[in-house]
Amino acid sequence: MVSEKQGFSVNGYIAALGLIGALIIGLWMFGSISAPLNIVECLIILYMLIVIAGCAGFFMVQPNQGKVFTLFGSYVGTEKRTGLRWTIPFFMRRSISLRIRNFESGKIKVNDNLGNPIEIATIVVWSVTDTAEAVFEVDDYESYVTIQSESALRNLASSYAYDPRDEEDPSHLSLRSHPLEISENLKIEIQERLGSAGVTVHEARISHLAYAQEIASAMLQRQQATAIIAARSKIVEGAVGMVEMALDRLKEKNVVELDEERKAAMVSNLLVVLCADKSTQPVVNTGSIY
Repeated sequence: MVSEKQGFSVNGYIAALGLIGALIIGLWMFGSISAPLNIVECLIILYMLIVIAGCAGFFMVQPNQGKVFTLFGSYVGTEKRTGLRWTIPFFMRRSISLRIRNFESGKIKVNDNLGNPIEIATIVVWSVTDTAEAVFEVDDYESYVTIQSESALRNLASSYAYDPRDEEDPSHLSLRSHPLEISENLKIEIQERLGSAGVTVHEARISHLAYAQEIASAMLQRQQATAIIAARSKIVEGAVGMVEMALDRLKEKNVVELDEERKAAMVSNLLVVLCADKSTQPVVNTGSIY
């Protein structure tokens, strides 16, 4: 595995001054020789050509950018220092962005842990942190990020249920009920896949989650029924408490003495009033309760 290392380069402005000075010296030496063309002049000309060829070693490095150097197919280093730089002209230089990027996957259909077809999508925030691995370990690191992120998302979606299996156990991890924990697990799984490509995953979150169209209607009815049952249970619990409180207060204040039959009728009426879907119509009894 190829790991990133610092490449050789110097400040471009200093190198430019050096090359200009070397070129001036070469011209002065060439002009100071008045004899016919000889071996010395040929050497001076060769020297000047080498100086001119050195100008090919200049390059620019933008902020959050790296230059990967190779020499005859061998990796020789990476330069991340910004500004005008100069290196050996024989080095081949490839630019690679170190900026943070977003990748949003398309909606993919997959079965959850219970076999229910769902639609899911994710947003992955990533950046290149090892330029050598990104360039030499994979053919196209951007395509690699796309494919491996979707593969990790499919694997994660099939490992969890859409909703908690047991409604009475809300701590059970599911895709819908624990988005933060699921996002963290997704980030870890994607990072394990992309680590060998020199990519660091900063964040991974589910951007879309829904049942597939073929079962969406049935699952919506199931969720509605679950919500209705939960609401009814709460209403009945409250109504029983209110009836119990009313009977205790009547007994405590000695407002009226009720036999068991009248208590049962009162409880029935109160439960109907408290648990009814619609408002009840009062009936006033003007006669004796007996």
